[in-house]
Amino acid sequence: MKRDLISMVDVKDDLHDIIRLSMNLKRQAKKGKRIEHLKRKTLGMIFEKPSTRTRVSFETGMTLLGGHAIFLSTGDIQLGRGESIQDTALVLSRYVDMIMYRAKSNDAMRELAKHATIPIINGLDNKEHPCQVITDLMTIQEYKGTFKGLQFVYLGDGNNNMAHSYLLGCGIAGMNIRIVSPKHYWPETTYVDEAKKFGINVEITDAVKGSTNGADVIATDTWVSMGDEAEKEKRIKEFKGYTVDKALMSAAKTEALFLHCLPAYYGYEVTKEVAHGPQSVIFDEAENRMWAQIGIIVTLYRYMFP
Repeated sequence: MKRDLISMVDVKDDLHDIIRLSMNLKRQAKKGKRIEHLKRKTLGMIFEKPSTRTRVSFETGMTLLGGHAIFLSTGDIQLGRGESIQDTALVLSRYVDMIMYRAKSNDAMRELAKHATIPIINGLDNKEHPCQVITDLMTIQEYKGTFKGLQFVYLGDGNNNMAHSYLLGCGIAGMNIRIVSPKHYWPETTYVDEAKKFGINVEITDAVKGSTNGADVIATDTWVSMGDEAEKEKRIKEFKGYTVDKALMSAAKTEALFLHCLPAYYGYEVTKEVAHGPQSVIFDEAENRMWAQIGIIVTLYRYMFP
């Protein structure tokens, strides 16, 4: 049965299983064991937006799984010259076993998934970034051992793909979440409402003061996402005061974690002192992109070919 990962809700029934599988495969690989569950299989990777971590983690992950990954920018394929998404999906479905799509548009992501006969993985679009949030939850699981009762605090742009997927991911995991953002950048209500359905405490506020008191996990993201460069100066002014600094981290629990999906722009959304400080796990988090995605790939492939 074909199964896609477009939104965090697509893994609401087996998020914990995917995290356990990812952690298990990580342990096996680090002990020198082979984890070649996708021998001679091919992952097609369509990139409408560039990325260091997404490309390298997926390519290396497929190699560890015994398979192969093909990088396809819009300059490399006819999609970038006007071929329809439907035709692209139908053709690539004949060549590769799975597609990772890093898209500008969630509508395009869903269109590709609609017409592809193989699994589609959302490597980021304008609405969600599920691979990153599954990664972050895996990292929290490694350090905390549980999600139950934890307080997750996200500061910055609340109306971007990370905030939306954090809302859903925390809901599925059972972790309370607080989004701290200027009112103009609050998340779409559909994501807030969906998160509340899981029974967690969801708080949306523009008040930075006291927002990290007692937090178990603090996360942020760039204020200027790809595609928002024209608004850089405006955003920097509007997000002034939302920088995660030593004072905000000090208000959290002493064992609180700091997360950032990277790249980080020091002095804006976070200080380097925090990002490279003792509570930061951003480089473990970056490594876990590969292990979490390995778990996602294996899970989707097993659904397709049980």
